Amino acid sequence: MDNKATISELNDLIETCLDGYKGFKECADDLKDPQLKSTMLKRAEDCSQAATELQQLVTRLGGDPEQKASVSGALHRKWVDIKSAVTGKSDEAILNECERGEDVALKSYKEALEKDLPAEVRMVVERQLQGVQRNHDQVKALRDAARARG
Repeated sequence: MDNKATISELNDLIETCLDGYKGFKECADDLKDPQLKSTMLKRAEDCSQAATELQQLVTRLGGDPEQKASVSGALHRKWVDIKSAVTGKSDEAILNECERGEDVALKSYKEALEKDLPAEVRMVVERQLQGVQRNHDQVKALRDAARARG
């Protein structure tokens, strides 16, 4: 994979991370349970840190890193404007939307790893995929617990 293609792939993942940051923040704003709010804000921070790490990689590769979340595109669109989809809904419904957003992030990372990435980039993407998987699993567990309380 040439440098330009690697930079493009990383910029797609940066958008995914920034979409996740925005999505988790909006979920936190809408959740009623203070502990859930706190958890979603922590997940937002994780996404922000992942984006920063990827932006630094793009810069090291000589590219221009993405700076904002996506506003269109089917793959990254799930996180955009979650608030309008969940306003007035239960914590379970909000967490369900968060999980859907994490499904999109997982898909993005897995697709990136199907590419022939340089070793240093692959290590970062694999490590970040583990974090996305943890986020997904935690959100799913919180959603299931909210459903059980129901």
